Amino acid sequence: MSTSEEPREPAAEQGEPAAAGLRPEPSAYAAASATGDPAHPEAAGVSPTSPVGRLAATVERLRREVRTAQAEAEGRALIELAKGILVERLGCGPAQAARQLARLTEQANVTPLEFAVEVINQAARDRVSEVTDAFLAAAGAAERESAAVRLRAAESGALAADDTQAVADSLLEHALRPLGAVAVAVWAAGADGSLTLAGSAGFSPAEAARWRYVPPEVATVARRGLTERTGQWFASLADTGLPTVGRHMHPEGGRVAVPAGTGGRIHGVLEIAWSQRLEPQPPQVVRQVEALAELCAHTLETYTPRQDLGQEPRVLPDAAELMDLADGLHDPALVLVPYVDGSGQLVDFRIQHVNNRFLDPGGRPRAVVSGALLLEAFPMAVGKSELFQRVERVYATGEPFRAHRMHLTALVDQVPLSAVADISISRHGNSVLLIWRIEDETARLASLLQHAQRLGRIGGFEENLLTAEITWNDQLFDLYGRPPSSTPVPLEELPAHAHPDDAVAIGRFLRTLLHHRRPASAAFRLQRPDGVTRHIRLVAEPVLDTDGRPLLVRGAYQDISAQHWTEVALAATRDQLAHTEQQATERNRLTLQLQHAIMPPTQAPLKVPGLEIAVRYRPAETEQLVGGDWYDSVVLPSGLVLLCVGDVAGHGIEAATSMVVLRNALRGLAVTGAGPGQLLSWLNIVAHHLTGAVTATAVCGLYDPARRTLRWARGGHLPPVLVRGPEAAPLPLVKGMLLGAVPEAVYEEAEVALAAEDTLLMYTDGLIERRDRSVEESLTHLLTTVRTAPKTLDQQLDRLLTYSRSDTDDDTCLVGIRLG
Repeated sequence: MSTSEEPREPAAEQGEPAAAGLRPEPSAYAAASATGDPAHPEAAGVSPTSPVGRLAATVERLRREVRTAQAEAEGRALIELAKGILVERLGCGPAQAARQLARLTEQANVTPLEFAVEVINQAARDRVSEVTDAFLAAAGAAERESAAVRLRAAESGALAADDTQAVADSLLEHALRPLGAVAVAVWAAGADGSLTLAGSAGFSPAEAARWRYVPPEVATVARRGLTERTGQWFASLADTGLPTVGRHMHPEGGRVAVPAGTGGRIHGVLEIAWSQRLEPQPPQVVRQVEALAELCAHTLETYTPRQDLGQEPRVLPDAAELMDLADGLHDPALVLVPYVDGSGQLVDFRIQHVNNRFLDPGGRPRAVVSGALLLEAFPMAVGKSELFQRVERVYATGEPFRAHRMHLTALVDQVPLSAVADISISRHGNSVLLIWRIEDETARLASLLQHAQRLGRIGGFEENLLTAEITWNDQLFDLYGRPPSSTPVPLEELPAHAHPDDAVAIGRFLRTLLHHRRPASAAFRLQRPDGVTRHIRLVAEPVLDTDGRPLLVRGAYQDISAQHWTEVALAATRDQLAHTEQQATERNRLTLQLQHAIMPPTQAPLKVPGLEIAVRYRPAETEQLVGGDWYDSVVLPSGLVLLCVGDVAGHGIEAATSMVVLRNALRGLAVTGAGPGQLLSWLNIVAHHLTGAVTATAVCGLYDPARRTLRWARGGHLPPVLVRGPEAAPLPLVKGMLLGAVPEAVYEEAEVALAAEDTLLMYTDGLIERRDRSVEESLTHLLTTVRTAPKTLDQQLDRLLTYSRSDTDDDTCLVGIRLG
């Protein structure tokens, strides 16, 4: 609205111009200040005049002041920017612009922040303005103002932030939470294709630290946005199957990964997370997210990873530094810089520099290529080789490209000339380095031979027997520890440079080579001038003339010191391993003997009227897994029958000896007439004070033949199983912790009445334990097996061992009783 259409204020008549071309419009958007209802002290039963009440009122007042200051600080930068626009548009001073902004805000009946954003949008006409226009076309004025204010607030916060973490906080707070997002991650793309978490908000610090760096080639949601170069919108993270930051926090929520780039170059990725499934979004929301990603790109241009992340900082050399690097290479190289059109779109690359190793397929000199555009110098680069597309992708993503035997083509006088080359393309800062190597088979083979000799520590020589001329290569001088300017050592003087104990072997080598004129080899210890002794293998052959007389001797020395000492160490290791295996075998033999002596696989039946008792012990199939499982069944002097099974943690002789101590201790304690709970309390004290802090589990029961009842207790063990007719179920669980874990413990007892034909089973976990099943599933299979009861108790125990599905190769103890 022009100034003539507005009511003139006295201040304006004194020379304050109105904002030409700016129309104030009312809006329903209110400045977001996070003020809540004050907490009154009297509401909590505190008098406002008491010291506590006064303190509470002071704290609440300071909170309101902090909130008000934060709300003002968020919009202050936008308001100041709007004032600057008015100063430029109206040609007035800052004070006049401030008064004019206040008057126009009052006329429009909106907040100063809303009107400041309106001024900025009309003046800028940038990406944020386009997003606001999209909201205007699809929603009411309130939505339009809301989107404009939060986008400008996010932009202001990002530009004012001193690091990428602050940018992420600003984006989430101002622009993304109103869209329903709960978290945001800003990824920086490295030159090697890696991703660094430059900033995040909404994720826990531990989760952000775990995802601080993603190596190249690792498929994630952010990498999809980087490689596809278009926004990737996923309705649910579960549908992608891709790992990403915060996946366990919002597994069913939506995700968006948008590349953050400017001018045809991608600097990173903006990733946004929702807690719920993400429905298809309207175009204006998509444009808003793209605008935020472009805002991140400006921040990522100068981003450098922190040194404490264990990564090298991103190298951002300018073109001059890259030119120096190219001149130091031994292969032809081009330094390319982006070439953009008037609209800012990348259309080509200019050849900024050509190093002195440049070898054009068409034979053109460096001056013809330097300064030209890449597609002008190599118009066939967009053809079959796709060289230009490769350069463009490396510049956009920062991920290097390597290719072997690629066709490099140039046009010379309209005739295409091609050469096969190895190509390397990498981005450094804002430039691209293109290196290639034209194939030269002879040079390549010579280079391979040289590298093979260096890696194999092989030194070659040739000795002319007629002229006494000796030729050594550099590796041989190095093996001898002599400078290249020194005189080579003749073969006949070799004994003087070797260990005296190797004189016989060297003499046999020389006789075979020079007297018998046959190829020969020898191994000896070379003593160098610096005092170092090297183990050497020498191979040589004579070159004979037509009469069979030796002319030359050619051969090679190879340093086999590393191999020699490796063989020595290996022999010592084999001896130590054999000794260790012998010790382990002896320990296992003693353990088995001890366990079999104390725990026979079966036991003579106890003679108890009306009661049948059977036991089974199955040792581990692997000797190294011999453990501490034990059982016992004995008639006490009181007439009660002691029934128990237990399992000591661990394997080997320590577990077996601990088992013997606990088993004998329980049998001795049972003579006192104490109940099963008290017996386990005493046994817990014994286990706790054993050397090595032994822990174990056990089930202890006392059967009364007269009453046909079983009193039992458990210490961290599986409860007994009662089989009655066609039904089978474990006894109700009673409280009782692991034996030996604490100095003193109390164990709960339970009593169960047994009837005729009932069967009660006690067992260790080796009967049912599986690596791929839970204990509940394994117990269900056991109950199914015991429901089919054979005629005798012995047959039933044998059947349980036969059909056991355990796969842990652990010891198994089994005690069964059946009432007659």
